Amino acid sequence: MKRKIAFISEHASPLAVLGGVDSGGQNVYVAEICKSLARLGYDIDIFTRKDDQDLPEIVEWLPGIRVVHVQAGPAREVAKEQLLGFMDEFTLSMAKLIRRLHLEYELVHANFFMSGLVASKIKQLLGIPYVITFHALGKIRMIHQKENDAFPASRLDIEQMIVEDADYIIAECPQDRQDLIEHYHADPTRITIIPCGFSSEEFGPASKAGARRRLGLNKNDVVLLQLGRIVPRKGVDNVIRAMHYLKEIPHIKLLVVGGSEEKPDFDRDPEFKRLRALAREEGVEKQVIFTGRRNRKQLKYYYQAADFFISTPWYEPFGITPLEAMACGTPVIGSDVGGIKYTVRHGETGFLVPPHNPAALAEAVKMGISCPEKYGELCRNALKRVNKNFTWSFVAQKAHRLYTRVVAERKARTAFLLDLKRAQTKPLGGYQVNAITYAS
Repeated sequence: MKRKIAFISEHASPLAVLGGVDSGGQNVYVAEICKSLARLGYDIDIFTRKDDQDLPEIVEWLPGIRVVHVQAGPAREVAKEQLLGFMDEFTLSMAKLIRRLHLEYELVHANFFMSGLVASKIKQLLGIPYVITFHALGKIRMIHQKENDAFPASRLDIEQMIVEDADYIIAECPQDRQDLIEHYHADPTRITIIPCGFSSEEFGPASKAGARRRLGLNKNDVVLLQLGRIVPRKGVDNVIRAMHYLKEIPHIKLLVVGGSEEKPDFDRDPEFKRLRALAREEGVEKQVIFTGRRNRKQLKYYYQAADFFISTPWYEPFGITPLEAMACGTPVIGSDVGGIKYTVRHGETGFLVPPHNPAALAEAVKMGISCPEKYGELCRNALKRVNKNFTWSFVAQKAHRLYTRVVAERKARTAFLLDLKRAQTKPLGGYQVNAITYAS
């Protein structure tokens, strides 16, 4: 019999278009891990907020996977920083739907702290255990973003409650686990490390020359790629500043792929406007190409066409894009932070550099292109590492083992409490007071 579980991902639907401010790694994580879990025999409902009036309540998305749109606030796009006040409605809507459709779940897998809040309340109402992947931690975010962090201060208390209440916590990398222990005093025995993954159906190595022809790039160019959400913490400005130190390299190009629109809006999008102004200031405007958003089917050509994928955020809970680049045989130069320092092996699959250090980034690029033999080794090692440790099927197997443990522990605990209750109420030839039996 198939095992039925629920995912909660309040702001990141697997159906959403990627590249916007609130669309990114979590959308990919939920979509891909659910696909692999379905292949393992799970039936999955993904509960996400209804952000469009025309969305049906339930979408039969893929075999074994449904996306359930929950009423929580207005049926339109709302920035995730403003969603917390709608989580009570999300909880009630989800609980009503579960009861109305007579759904039974063995377990809930929550994603992000607001989904964790919902899962905690569902656990109280319906007794369903839950695990959580935070994807980002409020205390770490505040360290880096300070007053620019727009989430309510109550996020920190909610996360602390979830850390203490969840049946298990999934850390995406060793740094994530360490942050949970140091900043939230999490019980290490209730944390398990399960990384993110990449889709081998979407990403793989191919001819660099062929990919460049498809994208209209010169085969002799030195191509650097920055791909992801266009928000300050991703450090796109750091990469642009590094281009200043690379101007003497002939035919060097930086492709900046991402954004909420297919064509960058330099008038209304403040981050695009800031980045283009910076490129002008650094004298590299002609070398920096802002492509705008590209769909998932197009991304592999950008990874395959690049000489190096660059990702130098201030902090990164995990980071899926470096995996996708390595899966295409492209080495990564990344910040020595969070998940990136876990996935990228310095000098083996790419290079690690400090964030906010464009000079160090430029030196890594120069080192990477200086020796063709070494470069080829980086490419081969990247492919080996990602296919051994970071496929979604590998991730789903680890999640399956955790789910099995949680469900077994919950059943054992329930059986123990039931036996205890029976022992307390069973007469032993004496008399019974307040459900406790005393020998006569």
